[in-house]
Amino acid sequence: MDFHTLEHRWKEASRRPAVKNGITFCTTVCSALLYAFVIQSFVRPAELLSGGFTGLAILIDMVTSRFGISFPTSLGMLCFNIPVGLLCSRAISRRFTFFSLLNVVICSFALQFFHFPVLFDDPMLDVIFGGVLNGMACVIALKGNASSGGTDFIALYVSNKTGRSIWTQIFVANCILYCVFGILFGWMNAAYSILFQFVTTRTISTFHHRFDRVTLQITTMKKDEILRTYIAHFEHGISWGEITGGYSGKKMYLMHTVTSAYEAHEAVELILEADPGAIINVMKTSQFYGKFYQAPMD
Repeated sequence: MDFHTLEHRWKEASRRPAVKNGITFCTTVCSALLYAFVIQSFVRPAELLSGGFTGLAILIDMVTSRFGISFPTSLGMLCFNIPVGLLCSRAISRRFTFFSLLNVVICSFALQFFHFPVLFDDPMLDVIFGGVLNGMACVIALKGNASSGGTDFIALYVSNKTGRSIWTQIFVANCILYCVFGILFGWMNAAYSILFQFVTTRTISTFHHRFDRVTLQITTMKKDEILRTYIAHFEHGISWGEITGGYSGKKMYLMHTVTSAYEAHEAVELILEADPGAIINVMKTSQFYGKFYQAPMD
């Protein structure tokens, strides 16, 4: 049995509800524990601040500690994430919401009862390694069709309701959070925190391509077979036109479609199954205007 056969069987098995839920559960647990490890081993020792609800919970924890009041980060994460997640669950997948909230609960539990070691006494090392691992924790959750909660709920809710992105507004909110943090705890810590968030974001964009789009340009003599196969498996539009082969002089068809990057590999395999002789050019799509079906996080 070759690698491609094993890969195909794995994809088929991963579509079964029990297997799919098992994979999501495992990635959720791994992501939550890694996230808790990052907070205890890198964020707290270097007095950094992450973005979103977790950063807000950390900030409240640090401020209340100055007045001798205990409001732990784990409790703040639950207080912010659970109500927002439940409110937004009407517009996003309930399965996605459940596993995202489970991620928050496990992370909060780990922060409260686990004690991870401090690895470095250099804030720049904490920023670099902590930022990369923090980004990987998010990627692991996203790969399992879940998230680490927080502003992801709000962003997906608005996107599904209006079709617009609010990541610019979230970035502005994080900037305000870092300004408050800088005023209270020093601008050096705020600067390190911004670098930490930058490394996290770059890590996510490097390893997670769900929202990237690619263009498939297909040259084939079996238009009908490819059309049936593609339309049966995907909800993206596809167009075609007649062309003539330069060397053969035979009539051929040039087909054109835009798909998500995470669907492109499967699309190419299906097209080649329908026509092993097809020529496929996969091109990165940097800008796209018009309607595009984005499969929901389920």
